[in-house]
Amino acid sequence: MTNLEAFFSCLLVSGSCRLLAASCQLEQGGTKMVNEKWQELVAGHRERLRQKFLTHGLEKLTDEEIVELLLTLATPRRDCKQIARDALNHFEGLAGVLEAPLEKLQQIPGIGPKNALGLKLVHEVARKFLKERLKGREFISSSKEVYDYLLHSLRDLKKEVFKVIFLNGRNEVVQVETLFEGSLTSSAVYPREVIKSALDHHAAALVFAHNHPSGDPTPSTQDFAITRDLFLAGKIMSIQVLDHLIIGLNRYYSFADQGHIRKWEIEFGKGPEIILKTLGETIS
Repeated sequence: MTNLEAFFSCLLVSGSCRLLAASCQLEQGGTKMVNEKWQELVAGHRERLRQKFLTHGLEKLTDEEIVELLLTLATPRRDCKQIARDALNHFEGLAGVLEAPLEKLQQIPGIGPKNALGLKLVHEVARKFLKERLKGREFISSSKEVYDYLLHSLRDLKKEVFKVIFLNGRNEVVQVETLFEGSLTSSAVYPREVIKSALDHHAAALVFAHNHPSGDPTPSTQDFAITRDLFLAGKIMSIQVLDHLIIGLNRYYSFADQGHIRKWEIEFGKGPEIILKTLGETIS
């Protein structure tokens, strides 16, 4: 190669390098512009979602938008729409997402410890709020709030949970407690434990509630036996049983609404002798 050819070769290589460098700068700049544009779109979508909630509340938001909005609180820049959709599909709905354990939530791509904590925190805060709102309220006049709390706290559980609402002489809610968990049978729900808790809270009346994980609130034979035994135990101690609610999937069964509490009031209203005789027959 002559000196002239070598010189031109160096120029070509140098020019190619400069062209490549310029191309890389252009590509980087283009990528940066695309990223910035994407961030603007994500930010705009999030702001519209927030404004939709602030203006209309949850009523106008889909389940996907609710989960997405919750996820954005712990995800500053990433688009959460697909993550929310994946979570809803995996856990079969909003209730499933909110009730899912932390470790299960984190199995969804895009949901980390902070996101999962945010989802669990808002659910537990809502549950505590509904419970606290009951205290001091009259059961009859605030029955919807009682049902709202019970539906929220029991509806999606995978095991049976038995709760007792303790009321004072004015039928105002004093406390709500979970007394039994697991498969509820007449041998698993102890009337003496219920009465002991009622006396501890100086309760004058009681409302029982438990869930059916199947979603069907239709009472079983065991449910009738448990309710009847608890009613009798309360009658002996002059503690009134107002109702027993069985919580299913967005619906419930009320022993009071179906006339069972009234029927037992009539049946066992003749005095303690009848009650004790009935209890004796049940034990034997």
